[in-house]
Amino acid sequence: MQIQVNSDNHIDSSVRLEEWVRTTVESKLERFEEDLTRIEVHLADENGDKSGSHDKRCQMEARPKGHQPISVTHHAESLEQAIDGAAEKLNHALDHLFGKLRAKRGAHPQADSQAFQAEDDEPLNADALLEEEFLENDQARLHG
Repeated sequence: MQIQVNSDNHIDSSVRLEEWVRTTVESKLERFEEDLTRIEVHLADENGDKSGSHDKRCQMEARPKGHQPISVTHHAESLEQAIDGAAEKLNHALDHLFGKLRAKRGAHPQADSQAFQAEDDEPLNADALLEEEFLENDQARLHG
């Protein structure tokens, strides 16, 4: 699993920061290592030089093998909290994706994880459905 770290102009990027981010991501997501090709981490300070609460942002995008990318974002007061929060969200999202796929395979042994047939025989993109469900649940948690 390859981990790529990117940061905006307001984050002092260093080899030490990148190594810390990689170590954090690897430790939180190591159980998915065989299922992922790459994780991209984007760090940003949305207020730049100004101070403000929850202005540090960490976006993580995981690339599961054979599936659409999954992206999560977490805002926090510190970069460490933003990274930890995003890694935790990504862990839950991947757990949800792979759990649903395992459940579908168990229910439909001949079904390919890429597409399942609906009652009206229209192909459904399992990844899109899972991502949509995850985003709806995530929004409900944020607003509810």
